[in-house]
This record gives sequence, structure tokens and C-alpha cells, in this order.
Amino acid sequence: MSYVAVIGTGIMAAGIAAGFIAKSIPVVILGRNKEKADTCLEKALILAEKIGITGPYSSQNKDAIKAEQTTDILEDWSSWNTCDWVIETVAENLALKQAVFQHLDERVPAHIPIGSNSSGFPISKIASGLKTANRMMGAHYFMPAEVVPLVEIVMGEKTGLAFADKACQLYKKIDKKPVLVKKDIPGFLANRIQHALMREALSLVQEGIASPEDIDDAVRYSFGFRYAAVGPMTQKEISGWDGMANAAKEIYPSLSNITTLPPKVVQLMSEGKTGMKSGEGFRKWTPAEIEKVSESYSRRLKAAFDVLNIE
Repeated sequence: MSYVAVIGTGIMAAGIAAGFIAKSIPVVILGRNKEKADTCLEKALILAEKIGITGPYSSQNKDAIKAEQTTDILEDWSSWNTCDWVIETVAENLALKQAVFQHLDERVPAHIPIGSNSSGFPISKIASGLKTANRMMGAHYFMPAEVVPLVEIVMGEKTGLAFADKACQLYKKIDKKPVLVKKDIPGFLANRIQHALMREALSLVQEGIASPEDIDDAVRYSFGFRYAAVGPMTQKEISGWDGMANAAKEIYPSLSNITTLPPKVVQLMSEGKTGMKSGEGFRKWTPAEIEKVSESYSRRLKAAFDVLNIE
């Protein structure tokens, strides 16, 4: 039976594996040691059950599901012939990723596509100098990987279009939403758009024009609300590009074009105020508040997913 190989044993690896398991596609999790790989598989099975398992497997028959999944040490794995897709999810360390890809370049048959979930390193750097770089590409997920539909398939300098298309088709089969990024640029597609928004939002906070809470509300209850229904390009096709163009003449010249973080964010970082994980960011967070917001976030993501699937 064909399978998908997930390399790495962290949070992203478990979420990525869960997406395939939930659609009854066998997964092989490969890590530095068997213990970490086994733990990752257990987490993946739990996540797959949460999002719902379809196909031959059953959420009520965990043993049957697990029987089709495998964990092993990357260095020891040699059964590549029936693999359909390899995705690397190791730590964001360029040298480590390059070492993993060199290992794969030498051992994985050349017809099997290989992706990297790196959010920061270009696939062209990760695959630099490798003889089969034409089948290597970025495959960037967003957390939580088992819930968020988008997967960015990013073509490097040497990536063959046929391999990228093959990866896109695989993700469509498991009800993910792949987008093809045809040039290996910093931030790929979604993060570039997201950071453009964050630059303006943080600048508004820095200038004292609006509070973080009001910016959240302005996004969630206006264009963010609409974007759950259609994306920004289609929304303007609906409302008309002439209205957007007229507004742009007034707004564009005043938009932030800073190239470094605003001082308020730099100060937060220097004080160790990194958000919920440290108990404080722009505001303080109690354990009870963190739990409440996290649970609400999960419910809303599920609701948004249901909205996206309305025809």
C-alpha cells in the first residue's frame, strides 16, 4: 500500500500526519529515534480522531488505524518504493534541513516528490547542489496543521512543474486547499499578505491611533468577516475595482512602509512579553483567560472551516 512519509516528530509533524490519517492514507513518521516517533504517531491519531476519520478507518477502531501507520528512525528507513510524498518538518535550522534533504536525495527514488514545511528558508537554499532538486519544493502548512486547509506549494529555482502539480493533486484528495507559488520569495504567499497587514496594524498601535483590541475588532468584523466567504480579489470583483481605485489614491500614500519592527514591539520582546506563552504581550493573560480564548479559537476555526465548505 502506498503511503506518505512525514519527517520530524514535533507539533507540525503530528498535525500534518493527522490530515492524511483522517483520510485513510497510511503514514510513516520518521524521526531521530523510535520513542519520539511513536509519541508523534500517538498525537497524530488523537488529532485525526478529533477532526473525524473517513474511509476504511474508523475513529472507534484505533488499533486498526494504528496498524496501517509506522514509526521508525530516518537513518534506518529504506522502504521508499511505495511512498507517494515526503514532507520534512524538522526544526527551523537550515543546516539540519539541508542534511535531511541530502539524505533523501541519495535514498528516495527520483520520481517521488519531496517537500519542506519550512516557513523561513527558501527551498532553493535547502535543496542547493542536490542532483534531484527538480522534485523538491516548499510545502508550507499553517498551525494547527490538521485544521487549517491551506498548504502553500512553493517552487524553487529547479522545481519541475509536474512535481508541484502532483503535490497539489495529492492535497486536493485529502480536502486541503493547495496554492501554487511559482517563485521562491520570502514569506511565500500568505505570510507576505499577513505581514503587510501586521505592519500597518502595528504602526497604528505605535502611533496611538488605535488599541490592539480595536484593531482586532476592525479586522474581524469588517473585511475579515467577508474573507471567510470570499478572498480579497473576488470581493473587489463583487464590489467593483473603481471604488477600490479611488480609495487607494487617498490611502496608499499614508500607509506604513517601515522596514523594521515598531519600537513598542521591540520593547515587548526585550521584556520577554511574547504573548500568551509568557503570560503577557500587549496585555496580561491569566491561565483561565488563556484556556478560554484557546478553546474559543478552536471552536471558531471549526466554524470557519464549515463556512468555507458551503457551496
